[in-house]
Amino acid sequence: MVNLAAIDQLLILAYFVLTFWLGFGKKNKQESAENFLVAGRRVTLPAFVASMVSTWYGGILGVGEFTYLYGISNWLVFGVPYYLCAIIFAVFIAKVARRSGHYTIPDQLEKAYGSRARTAGAFFIFILALPAPYLLMLGILLHLFLPIPVWAGILFAAGFSFLYIFRGGLQAVIRTDILQFILMFSGFIVLVATAWWNYGGITFLQENLPARHLTWHGGNSLQYILVWYVIAMATLVDANFYQRCFAAESEKTARWGIFISILFWVFFDFLTTTAGLYARVLLPQLSDPTHSFPQLAVTLLPTILQGLFFVALLATIMSTLDSFGFVSAVTIGRDFLWRLRGGKDDRLNHYTRLGLLITFAISIVIALLSSSIITIWYQLGSVATPALLLPLLTSFSAKWKMSPTAAFINIVAAGGISALWLSLSWLTGQLPLRIEAIFPGLVLSVIIYIFRMR
Repeated sequence: MVNLAAIDQLLILAYFVLTFWLGFGKKNKQESAENFLVAGRRVTLPAFVASMVSTWYGGILGVGEFTYLYGISNWLVFGVPYYLCAIIFAVFIAKVARRSGHYTIPDQLEKAYGSRARTAGAFFIFILALPAPYLLMLGILLHLFLPIPVWAGILFAAGFSFLYIFRGGLQAVIRTDILQFILMFSGFIVLVATAWWNYGGITFLQENLPARHLTWHGGNSLQYILVWYVIAMATLVDANFYQRCFAAESEKTARWGIFISILFWVFFDFLTTTAGLYARVLLPQLSDPTHSFPQLAVTLLPTILQGLFFVALLATIMSTLDSFGFVSAVTIGRDFLWRLRGGKDDRLNHYTRLGLLITFAISIVIALLSSSIITIWYQLGSVATPALLLPLLTSFSAKWKMSPTAAFINIVAAGGISALWLSLSWLTGQLPLRIEAIFPGLVLSVIIYIFRMR
């Protein structure tokens, strides 16, 4: 446990109070579905960028864990492939998504392939967007500086986020994201600058890091790294990307917002990777690598700056928890519950709020049963990405899209075979044929796409 000074604890308390105040904000008198689900489609460029950037970095403790264990390969695994996929999204999808006027990805699947593909796709989108990893991270972080167990931190984080999303929808998420954006950069700039000033820069790290930490692979197999590159394709089916584009004030905002966000992601990756390398050098005997950033802050930073950095960690994770939680809630509320009522009931916001309750309940259970943040990402991404990638990307083109039957079979079969592959690895203790679970799903998806069943 980290023993923070009283002033640092007050900073953390002030963060929660300010976030809650922003989240609860002024409620729109006309609570239409458009206002609640896509912020009235009026999100400006600065708000778009702040929300996209802060949402993308909720896995901050997992980034610290990976960098501590494998060094600069963190940037090549969790940085470069995501930049590339984000560029593809900005060039080919962002404007089309904004022009569509949809509320959710399943709306697009239904338009292209019908109701069966919509329902199957919604199931995998829900899986991909579950905020369980971020609940686990917040539980671990709160446990570090409060006298509470991890499970209590998970419950607190879930309840805190739930309350203001329940009230304000996407508008509440974006209001708080702007604050989180400012805090996350401030905290990591202070941490890296302090380490650099006290110990030196690149030369110091080169002289003191294990040689493996300065290699592109970090000691991992090529197949393992390639899996992460494939999982990065989840960017192209990430519901938060689509939702922000649906909510943007214009097609131009949607496209340029992503390009500008990429620049901020590159800079933030530099900060986090550098901080993780300093942690490996200065804390070589750290028993739990997920604690690398918090423990580095305790080692280097004085009072007040420690509080600022812990607030930055909380802000980084909370922004992503909010966004993923809301996307999951919309998926359940609109694409399952509301559809079951025939899609004509005017209580769409009510069903979304019910979906929010279901989302957090399921995510709490997953977080309580899990021990590794990276493992949650890896498994959810390995199942959902093969199911969604080809059906969704080809749905925007009349020339390239599948038949409705092929799309439905593709989603179910590709996701199903990857899930089965993972299940067999749990039962036997090793991957069948030593092949990662995402690859059988992708291969099957490509085969079905080739035959397309027109």
